Amino acid sequence: MHFVMGRPPLCLASARRFSKKSQTCLYHFTHTPSRTSVTPSTYIDMSALARSLFRSVVTETSTSLRSARSASVGGRRSYASTPVVRAVVKDGPVLSQTNRAEVTLRRFWKTVNIKEDESGNFIINLDHRALKTPGGAKLVLPSERRLLAMLIANEWENQDEVLKQHALPVTSLASRAIDGLREGAIREGVIDTLMRYLDTDTILFPHDTPAPLVRLQQQHWAPLFTWLEETYGTRLQLAEGFMPAKQGEEVMTKLRSVLEGMDGWELAAFERAAYASKSFVIALALCQGRLTAHEAAEASHVEVRAQIELWGEVEDTHDVDYQDIRRALGSVACALIKS
Repeated sequence: MHFVMGRPPLCLASARRFSKKSQTCLYHFTHTPSRTSVTPSTYIDMSALARSLFRSVVTETSTSLRSARSASVGGRRSYASTPVVRAVVKDGPVLSQTNRAEVTLRRFWKTVNIKEDESGNFIINLDHRALKTPGGAKLVLPSERRLLAMLIANEWENQDEVLKQHALPVTSLASRAIDGLREGAIREGVIDTLMRYLDTDTILFPHDTPAPLVRLQQQHWAPLFTWLEETYGTRLQLAEGFMPAKQGEEVMTKLRSVLEGMDGWELAAFERAAYASKSFVIALALCQGRLTAHEAAEASHVEVRAQIELWGEVEDTHDVDYQDIRRALGSVACALIKS
């Protein structure tokens, strides 16, 4: 005889019905004349099996009931099949107005004003609350950076209901200067990175074809080599092929001393200019007043400008990139003005 076992009963009543049904099947099996007779020992074993099944079902059901009662909350039974996961607060960025704006992307302030403290420094307030950097420090501008304070206030005043992060270039540059470039390991790491950037400077990879490219190189890049030699007494080695140019130890030492002599504001401006123009030399010329923001943008756009003359301009690509460079370099020029 074969017993097909399904899912176990879930309550005591079901367990009893299961036991009675098993005993009834055993009775008919042993008392049906057409069946092969079963010895008493066999009947006793089958009955013991039924009782064992009944006890195991009752035990399992009782255990389930106790677990359900212990999991109930406030007198109600919990039907959750997975354990409760509670939120854990971890350390993160300091809560500030700039962080809040980055998360919500909504304008939460009504008025913007500039306050001058006892030392003559300028503080930007949003609804009478001081504007802070992403690192949590107050965005305090030195007294000689009056124009920079006005530009930052203007950026926040002209934000619409939906925040446009790309429309805060001066704010981000000032935050960069305050949060990490005044002193310490971050400043040294930035200088080390910028010095390595010199080996792959854009203007160190000139070409002798095509004609528009050669003309633009002579117009925008050649004067920078002359200025660098006259001002710092250094002559840069040009790259050959696709391999980076390796500069001499004396050249690296002189140019590194220039960066180390910059304050946090100047170094932050130089960093942005170098990344935007892809050139250490163009960035240095801009920060030292040799180039205007427009001239620096033209010098960094030489290769693209030559391609446009040969093949035409790609809409929403070449023009957008050029304006992005102008915005970045324009913020650099504004940050360097002292008044």
